[in-house]
Amino acid sequence: METYKKWVRRNKDYVHSLESLANGLTWLLPERFSASEIGPEAVTAILGIITAINEHIIDTTPTQMHVGPMEPNSFPYSLCISAIKDLETLVEVAAQHYFGDNKKWNFIAVTEATKVLVRLILFRNSGYKMLLHGGETPNIEKHSDVSSSQHNVGGFPKPGSCHGPNGLNPWNLEGRALSALSRFGENARMSSNPVWLRRAEHQQAIMEPPSSAVERPTLSMILSEKGVQGALFLMGEVLFIIRPLIYVLVIRKYGIRSWIPWFVSLAVDAGGVGFLTQVTKSRDGGKEQHYHLTASEQDELKRRKLLWALYLMRDPFFTNYTRQRLQRTEKLLEPVPIIGLLTAKIVELVVGAQTRYTYMSGS
Repeated sequence: METYKKWVRRNKDYVHSLESLANGLTWLLPERFSASEIGPEAVTAILGIITAINEHIIDTTPTQMHVGPMEPNSFPYSLCISAIKDLETLVEVAAQHYFGDNKKWNFIAVTEATKVLVRLILFRNSGYKMLLHGGETPNIEKHSDVSSSQHNVGGFPKPGSCHGPNGLNPWNLEGRALSALSRFGENARMSSNPVWLRRAEHQQAIMEPPSSAVERPTLSMILSEKGVQGALFLMGEVLFIIRPLIYVLVIRKYGIRSWIPWFVSLAVDAGGVGFLTQVTKSRDGGKEQHYHLTASEQDELKRRKLLWALYLMRDPFFTNYTRQRLQRTEKLLEPVPIIGLLTAKIVELVVGAQTRYTYMSGS
């Protein structure tokens, strides 16, 4: 296994090219969206898992493993989530083949519940940070708006974080005077210490590892220190995590052709994104109390909003509206020699992919 890891890390560009080519060719497999789809989906799932393992190997190279604070639990949650997502389509196809269209939702609900459980554990273990790409990408980027982690918990600046160690404002006269006296005392103490003592302290500091990493925020810490804003952020993330499971459970009760699951899922999505957006804009008592998003978290919030486009591909909206538009476009471009052929193939792939919940779930 170590030999394979070294080979993947040494040839990561070549590995990425092979994976992209193989994953692209799977869409051209025969009977991809027919009743006997288990074989092609098994091939796709295996390739997806291999790709996820290779990405995990590349991301955990020795030069990248110690970026950011060390986690006490090294369980590869991101790899686990990727593997579940690669297997869920195979589970859906096999369940539909052996148990029928109605009972397949029981198996889909189990896979979604598994993803919810893993993501909630990852959300807690990460210190309640925003999940990037559903937890497949580790959120290790630090907030650049605060200079010290002691003044920031989970992206929220603590009250009084603009004050110095003595609780005074370092920009006023009294604060500058006390800061100067403190530095003078430290210099005096260092100059009075013997040389051998300073050398011993320096050697001990080199040999001993840092005392600890940044303190990980807990649920009670966020709720007590951030109040309503902390609660809104947690609610927004939890709604994003559990939305697919809610959608599947409502489909089991009302059916895929009903508008109720469609509107319930859209409402949960809108609520989750709305809470997160409100947190980044809200103010408390006239003072700014923003939740500071990193660049990766801002991109994630945009990605979640873009996922709303998948509602155009979900039943019953797709059957009643989107499919008709696609068929009209196909007929319109059919006389054109090459474009008409490509359009027909694209429409065929889109319509076939829409029949699978896992392709349009956005989870």
